[in-house]
Amino acid sequence: MKSTKINKEIQSALQSTLKKYPVIHDIVRAINESGGKALLVGGAVRDLLLGREIKDLDIEVHNLSIDRLEAILEQFDEVSLVGKSFGVLRLRGLDVDWSLPRKDSVGRKPEVEINPIMGYEQAFKRRDLTINAMGIDLITFELIDPFDGAQDLQNNILRAPSKTLFLEDPLRFYRVMQFIGRFEMQPDEELDTICKEMDISKVSVERIEAEFEKLLLQAKRPSLGIWWLKKIGRLKEVLPELAATIGVQQDKKWHPEGDVFKHTMQALDAAAIIRDTYENRLDKLALMYGALCHDLGKPSTTHTVNGEIKSEEHAMQGVPLTKQILKRITKNKELIDTVCKLVKYHMAPIQFIDGGAKLSAYKRLANKLTPHTNLRMLADLALADKRGRNPKGDDPLDKDFPEIDQFRKKAQEAKVELEQEEPVLHGRDIMDMIEPGPRMGELLKQAYEIQIEEGIKDKNELKRRVLKKD
Repeated sequence: MKSTKINKEIQSALQSTLKKYPVIHDIVRAINESGGKALLVGGAVRDLLLGREIKDLDIEVHNLSIDRLEAILEQFDEVSLVGKSFGVLRLRGLDVDWSLPRKDSVGRKPEVEINPIMGYEQAFKRRDLTINAMGIDLITFELIDPFDGAQDLQNNILRAPSKTLFLEDPLRFYRVMQFIGRFEMQPDEELDTICKEMDISKVSVERIEAEFEKLLLQAKRPSLGIWWLKKIGRLKEVLPELAATIGVQQDKKWHPEGDVFKHTMQALDAAAIIRDTYENRLDKLALMYGALCHDLGKPSTTHTVNGEIKSEEHAMQGVPLTKQILKRITKNKELIDTVCKLVKYHMAPIQFIDGGAKLSAYKRLANKLTPHTNLRMLADLALADKRGRNPKGDDPLDKDFPEIDQFRKKAQEAKVELEQEEPVLHGRDIMDMIEPGPRMGELLKQAYEIQIEEGIKDKNELKRRVLKKD
């Protein structure tokens, strides 16, 4: 069994993390005194070796029964038994999984066989990739690496410890996709072949969504995962609406970078840079999916007029395709509606500046985007769109554009960058004269249009104007 002492720098980083949870040291020592071995496993080991922050702690305990481990943990606090049948225990108030080596049968409801004396190699073989199939002994600080995962990390290679076990869980296909984007690593030839052939038709939307979120929220270059889908010939199966953009040509005057697919990939990576200026997870996702979907309408609208390639109405035509593609990835209706709004109006920032739009137009647009999104995000999507036009490579342009800045300033001047202008006249203001119902709604809509178009903020004047018309 391959094991080497981790270097002092990695050991120091690990100890700094463990100091945040002092009880872990005491539990590990109690496990060791009882004849067990406690290993830090999975993503935490990978991230340590990469010099990244550790987020999740998973500790695998060998050579102790589940009942003995439970008894040890009970000495420190109340034990959650929710995952006991799967060989996993948790301690109240401690975000750590304590698990035993196990073997899972194939199927939607796999039978779990817990085996405390399973060898390290056998235990780690069930993990998805070699870079996740390592462990660190928390007493000796030895790295246990039966499948050369540390070397694969250095070489930026993704490999499966076991082809047979990899195929048993089709979700691993999507995990490879997001690992490619997050870690900028490439599968070896065997893993590519496995992923070309494996059946992924039974993976649930919820599980697919989780992997796409990791790709879109954590990767600096999420396009790498999508390019890989294309490379192995499965983009058409996973994202057929996006696959349709391959080979769709664009006017080189505006898009010197190439076809619509290449542009979309650059825009997606550009959006990933902007993404981290947002705090809210759903806002980040909406921007990223907006970049992914913004030009889905081009394949059906692109044509040549007098030698010029045009794609009029592609934004509008892209809305149903956006809804279609997202329904296979998420059940979050609010997210889908938000992205559809962004796609529908993604051309507006440039059109507004080119057309010299008045402040009232910004107010109307903000109203159309409410409550799903706002002009700030629309401007950020337009910026990603503009940056996705690099003719000299696959990376997006690293520059700003004056027209986007002008759009932002106008939105701020209109005081609607982040939210719509609030209506002055409300239903309660005219209830004494108009009964609640469709007619009242129509009058309030008219009042809001007058407020925006003419800048009238006097409630009585608005009331007089709409009731006079009535």
